[in-house]
Amino acid sequence: MTTYAAGQVSILGIFAADLSFRAERLPRIGETLLSSDFAIGAGGKGSNQAVACARSGGQVMLLTCIGRDVFGELALQTWRQACIDTVGIELSDEATGAAFIFVDAANGQNAIIVNPGAARGIDHSFVDRVERYIAASRVFVTQLEQPVEAALRGLEIARVAGVMTVFNPAPAPAVALPEAIWRLCDVVVPNEVEASILTGVEVDGLETAAAAADVLIAKGAGTVIVTLGGNGALLRTATARQHIPAVDAGFLRDTTGAGDAFIGGLCTAIAEGRSLSEAAVFASAVAGLSVTRPGTAASMPTRAEVDRLLSVNARY
Repeated sequence: MTTYAAGQVSILGIFAADLSFRAERLPRIGETLLSSDFAIGAGGKGSNQAVACARSGGQVMLLTCIGRDVFGELALQTWRQACIDTVGIELSDEATGAAFIFVDAANGQNAIIVNPGAARGIDHSFVDRVERYIAASRVFVTQLEQPVEAALRGLEIARVAGVMTVFNPAPAPAVALPEAIWRLCDVVVPNEVEASILTGVEVDGLETAAAAADVLIAKGAGTVIVTLGGNGALLRTATARQHIPAVDAGFLRDTTGAGDAFIGGLCTAIAEGRSLSEAAVFASAVAGLSVTRPGTAASMPTRAEVDRLLSVNARY
């Protein structure tokens, strides 16, 4: 696809080939374990969020860099199948990014190590080259798998253009983010761990999630949505709070990519004109379905599946 339209979501982020290993536990240093399952799939937060957005009904353009290699071909194939606009993709001679994913065989929880590869080319100048696509969007989304300077520049462009900004501060950095970044965010969406690292508030439930959200709002964020896994999410503004319950879609198999599913669904709903509260419920359904399936991009549900799940859960 090479066109874009009003209502589109533009996403600045990386692609990484996911190398997923299922085992009983992580190995110790110097130890080798046998995996009970292995798979190669499409990943990277930016790409995952774009797939989730597109499959749940959004018009989405991904802005990223990939290599001219087999993992780059996997990326292009994934985006074609999801009907993601790729006019904002640049090719690099550096290898496409990759991620090691450990999945706990007992409970589906995961641990991840990412190498961005070619996506290190997502810098200030790259963002300036795709400025027109960001400015033409209704919603702009970014994360922190690419350099923070690129995320900041993207948010600046979106703010000047009057585009709604969604920031997923993941992975949470070891050093403090530039204070200016928070004032450019209409919506910030961290998970429990990220919220804890970014604010110094140990998040272990709704009350502490609200306290962490208050720290980010005090820094300038408009709305904060802290995702809480099986406990849903906490939506917090300067004047109100709301618990968004998790939408149960069945047996939990693999939590990899659940946060990306939530953000992709959230942005689809925002671009359609839904309120943040309604969008968060929709996002919870997208995430709820994603964890019942293995993988990341491959686990993202279709719009029909999301609508059907919400229709049979009247309380949402």
